[in-house]
Amino acid sequence: MELFNLKYILSNNDAVMLYFGGENCSVCKTLHPKIKKEFEKIFPKIKQFYIDIDEQREIAIESNVFVMPTIVIFFGGKEFIRKSRNLSVQGFIDEVSRPYNLFFN
Repeated sequence: MELFNLKYILSNNDAVMLYFGGENCSVCKTLHPKIKKEFEKIFPKIKQFYIDIDEQREIAIESNVFVMPTIVIFFGGKEFIRKSRNLSVQGFIDEVSRPYNLFFN
């Protein structure tokens, strides 16, 4: 299991997406590849991390994540957006676009 240092990640990256999921989450298996692909294309400056809640319980608890999937977006080390459960990929992209453009332009 890879050691995940959340404080280090947030302090060393301008923009971070944490995707909390798990092996037993059917929504995660469908949603994560779509989100990952779209974010790589549209938001290349956001560093993406997948956190398996079953393997990294401490990180999930520290981040107040108790349901799968949960996606948290940080800009400048501060949480800006948090979404859980079922969400629209396009709606989520639209929501991230404004703070992304303000932060990087």
